[in-house]
Amino acid sequence: MVCLLSDSRLRSTEFHKVIQHEFSDEVVHMVQGLEKLHGFKASQSDGQVQSERLRRMLLAMVDDVRVVLIKLAYRVQRLRELSKADEETQKRIASESLEIFSPIANRLGIGQLKWELEDLSFRYLQPETYKRIANMLEEKRGGRETYIKQVVTEINTLLNSSGIDARVYGRPKHIYSIWSKMTHKDKQFSELFDVLALRITVTTIAECYTVLGLIHGRWHHIPKEFDDYIANTKPNGYQSLHTAVYGPEGKPVEIQIRTKAMHEFAEFGVAAHWRYKERSKQDDVLEKTIHSIRKLLETPENSDEEFLDSFKTELFSDRVFVLSPEGKIIDLPQGATPLDFAYSIHTEVGHKCRGAKVNGQIVPLTTQLQNGMQVEILTTNHAAPSRDWLNPHLGYIASNKARSKIKIWFRQQDYEQNVMDGKTAIDRELKRMHILNPDTNKALTHFKVNSEKEWYAKVGRGDITSVQLTQGLNQIYAHESLKALPFKPKPKKRGADPSINVCGVGNLLTYMANCCKPVPGDEIIGFITQGQGVSVHRPDCTNILNLEHDKQKRLISVEWADHDHQTFEIHLVIEAIDRTGLLKDITSILSDLKVNVLSVQTLSNKDTQTADMQIMMEIEDLEQLQKVTDKIMQLPNVLKVYRQNA
Repeated sequence: MVCLLSDSRLRSTEFHKVIQHEFSDEVVHMVQGLEKLHGFKASQSDGQVQSERLRRMLLAMVDDVRVVLIKLAYRVQRLRELSKADEETQKRIASESLEIFSPIANRLGIGQLKWELEDLSFRYLQPETYKRIANMLEEKRGGRETYIKQVVTEINTLLNSSGIDARVYGRPKHIYSIWSKMTHKDKQFSELFDVLALRITVTTIAECYTVLGLIHGRWHHIPKEFDDYIANTKPNGYQSLHTAVYGPEGKPVEIQIRTKAMHEFAEFGVAAHWRYKERSKQDDVLEKTIHSIRKLLETPENSDEEFLDSFKTELFSDRVFVLSPEGKIIDLPQGATPLDFAYSIHTEVGHKCRGAKVNGQIVPLTTQLQNGMQVEILTTNHAAPSRDWLNPHLGYIASNKARSKIKIWFRQQDYEQNVMDGKTAIDRELKRMHILNPDTNKALTHFKVNSEKEWYAKVGRGDITSVQLTQGLNQIYAHESLKALPFKPKPKKRGADPSINVCGVGNLLTYMANCCKPVPGDEIIGFITQGQGVSVHRPDCTNILNLEHDKQKRLISVEWADHDHQTFEIHLVIEAIDRTGLLKDITSILSDLKVNVLSVQTLSNKDTQTADMQIMMEIEDLEQLQKVTDKIMQLPNVLKVYRQNA
């Protein structure tokens, strides 16, 4: 697969045809994944934060772990052949490999690729330092190898006498690792413990600790150089015991002790899944992403196919990584929209946002972004956020950060303007609910404000959201609203309605009254009939409001039970200025919200250029109806949306 990774060939139409003809769909899918990764360069980053985002984006963009492994293998091969390139290309590729791909190999626990990526990159980035350390290693090579053989012999004798079957050998020296320790610990080459280093592999975890005890009993150990990565697994899944002792002649020697399975994973990481399945206990403190991968690797019953399927959902499933026009990577929550992107760039960009382009195409502000998309924000000269952006039913924003910034903007605007905006919003909602003469004192008490002006200002600033306003007005003016209108019931067998609980009574015959049928979320009341059980009404039902005095004692409290996805029929009326495509837009909204439409009637008036639509539909509860109403009200030319009177 690595030989197929030439950039020019990957972009070739003929090459795609060859791949599709010669290989399986699985291979074609992996090649497509590789094409995505080829489009992003480390030059797009501007510091550690951006490098980290790029690493995460590269991992999040693929749904097959093998694509990442192939990309890393290709990068190693690219570095091996880099000596033929010019100096500028060498430094660019090496820097990219060191900043982006080596950390990815480390996170996936692929030590063999990690070390080679680092050493080859370091060779081109700092050639003089690389040669100096390589020469120091070479100068001491003869004496070091003789000494290592002596220590290996002594350890083998020690372990054989205790009946432990182990492999003891010198550990390879990695020049980049040596340079990093010299730099970070401010030590000279001669002061490093791992210049003289051994590795011991055994069969079981218990043997790891037995070997550790034997070595510490044989030579004096250096306490500060001991690390137990078996009990405290590294974030990338690495496990091993690390210790350093003063060996023969008092020379410091670093020793790593691990099982064969641990060594397999340390060398090949996720690639080892197809070669060896480790059965050691999972450490709960691993960071989220690597924890997920490691957990998959350590589940023996997982097949390779299950592992590949799980990779897509486990890796960065809660984040999305997108690009600005300048190539800057923005990390957003899953479900984020162009508005979330705008506010993450800068607060003023969000406030002035009026449109967006995704991959060069203008899209709605409610578009959910996907990994790797390039987003451009279209702005106006003046900040003017819309209150609709705060409505969760409309899907404009997904991040709390953006929501908070919008609320702050409204809070900081001119008080009188907030009062005017709030009064407009309240009047519009009352009109939509057909509430003609509301008792304002009830609203002031419910919303805990001292005056109408304060109430208007709080709504205008967004302190009282559109959802809170709608829910509050529904509770306050339930008896005055003409909005709650009857349903046409479906024919059904009489009995105890499973969606209704009669307070204090069990298994009582209940049914929805023919005059009005509420949906879950509406206030309801029961009336004990003569011989027909309890009929369920809305409190503002005409029959309940006009009930004779002597019959009022037959009213009984009822409440909604879990209706278990039961649906209710309603008539929705839409008044709008007529235009082409209006019905299509409305039915698309109903389809997106999974609302079943039973019938549609449209009456157009050519003289006034208006259209009245009556739609019979099935809904589950009042919340779903509110979402439908909010979405339709956002459509161009729509004037009013309400439930129809009987």
